[in-house]
Amino acid sequence: MRTARLTRPVRRFPAGAAAGAWADPVVLVAHGSRDPRAAEATRALVRAVSAARVGTPVSASWLDHTEPAPAEALRALAAAGHRRAVLVPLLFTAAYHRRVDVPAAVAAARESAPSLTVRVADVLGPTGDEVDPGLLAGLRRRLAEADPGRFDALVLAAAGTRDARARGSVGRVAAALGAGLGVPVRVSYASAAPPSVGAAVARLRADGARRVAVAAYFLAPGLFHDAVAAQAREAGAVAVSAPLTDAPELAELVLRRVDAALGAPRVVTPAAVGGAGAGRAAGGAGHVAA
Repeated sequence: MRTARLTRPVRRFPAGAAAGAWADPVVLVAHGSRDPRAAEATRALVRAVSAARVGTPVSASWLDHTEPAPAEALRALAAAGHRRAVLVPLLFTAAYHRRVDVPAAVAAARESAPSLTVRVADVLGPTGDEVDPGLLAGLRRRLAEADPGRFDALVLAAAGTRDARARGSVGRVAAALGAGLGVPVRVSYASAAPPSVGAAVARLRADGARRVAVAAYFLAPGLFHDAVAAQAREAGAVAVSAPLTDAPELAELVLRRVDAALGAPRVVTPAAVGGAGAGRAAGGAGHVAA
């Protein structure tokens, strides 16, 4: 079985990130958590994105637990005189929160600020067959920082979702990460779907892996990441990486999502939310975060 050796990458920022290159304000929207570390991680990413694109107003919002909510953040921009904004969902799957909660928040903001044009960017995880290289580089960075040395198998630990298509996107990230590192990779979930990280680590060890590392597919620290780290170590994992938080590769990915949204505007209207609401009534479920 092949082994992977991680090297610590050099911090780089995207080309063309000059001051004044782009002026529309950006609102990052995270899931939110009762754990204060999660909100601070989002604010750290705001600072990283701001540093990578000097002159662009960047702010944070949360769907739950922390203020401001995205609708409130957008209304504040409109009140300050802005007529355009880009909303970036800090989600790794295009599941329930992206399909329902984010469009609803944008529509609510536009009801009181109809002159505000809002472009909604894609989630940070894959929306098609390809995985953004920056996302993979960020995951590798955090593994290197965890310093597992050589390992011969890997678990990609995600928050969890009941959405089969969303789980498929997590699987594509795992496959791409494993291909790049040359080791077998299994997916695990902290909630909503099996297997648990402990079961995934145990399965790889039963298949012959002697040193199993765990890559945390999380934006921020919180209850889920704490539980994953404890279960992984109990199952015999040699290392568990930290969440992505303000990794420079993640900041670069946010800006790529923003630039793509500016190139292909998608304005959310209240009519669109009516269709999304039908999904809620039908019992749709999506990405779960601590």
